[in-house]
Amino acid sequence: MPRLNLPRIRPSEITAERYFHMRRDLLTTALGLATVAAIPGAKAAVPAAPGAPLTYTRNAKYSVTDKANSFEEISGYNNYYEFGTDKSDPAARAGSLRTRPWMVTIAGEAAKTGTFTIEDILAPHPLEERIYRHRCVEAWSMVIPWVGFPLADLLRRFQPTSRAKYVQFTTLLDARQMPGQRSGVLDWPYVEGLRIDEAMNPLAFVVVGVYGRVLPNQNGAPLRVHLPWKYGFKSAKSIVQIRFTERQPANTWAISAPNEYGFYANVNPQVDHPRWSQATERHIGGGFFAARQPTLMFNGYADQVASLYQGLDLRRNF
Repeated sequence: MPRLNLPRIRPSEITAERYFHMRRDLLTTALGLATVAAIPGAKAAVPAAPGAPLTYTRNAKYSVTDKANSFEEISGYNNYYEFGTDKSDPAARAGSLRTRPWMVTIAGEAAKTGTFTIEDILAPHPLEERIYRHRCVEAWSMVIPWVGFPLADLLRRFQPTSRAKYVQFTTLLDARQMPGQRSGVLDWPYVEGLRIDEAMNPLAFVVVGVYGRVLPNQNGAPLRVHLPWKYGFKSAKSIVQIRFTERQPANTWAISAPNEYGFYANVNPQVDHPRWSQATERHIGGGFFAARQPTLMFNGYADQVASLYQGLDLRRNF
């Protein structure tokens, strides 16, 4: 897939991140309303309706007490480049994704490998709801009531060997269903990876739903992961392969922009993105002019995950 050859931009020419997103969101809203108004009988696009209800229990141990964002905010404002680079593209375009039938391949350093249906993957696992903080590297955040089960429970089923030091996740590659893959903005398919101990941490979560219902396509249906102490791009969506490896996977964003996106992607307010600060964040739903909030180390999950990185330089390993 061809890559974009973008010119270098001088730091003085770069709009501050806060005003860039504010301006873009205001322009997008204004343009959308103007377009709709110009078409007789047209209605503004809205996020897909919630999916079928799921049976689950609330896990308060791993849930924050912050107020969750609305379903409309969660499903209507997304990063999912397989459907486009604008925040509204996934909700507008993800209806083309077919989530049944769906197959997931387990490969690499494990005793049990092969290709399984999504029903095989999900069947043994009771579902629970966890309300997690979500932090994007673009310095916006949400609070999301995910439904799913621990990633460790899934991975243990396939008996990774002692050679399995990392877990690699690969997203579906099908430009007919994912129109954003027709662009060269990234090298497709999307690939992410974790150290095996990160993947086995109790916070690491396999997601199949939100707000008690089946996950909408634009949020990564039918199967995604979420690591609440990492930036959102580490949470692979629409997964079709899980591979256990001895070597660190080359994840998509680290290949595309290695000076901006490292392998670890831990939320660290002390390490700025090259084009904006990570010290504060804008909570979606708080309004364009709401006060920004201080970003918490590991997104507020330091007690649970800081021990994973003892002795690791988190500035060099960002």
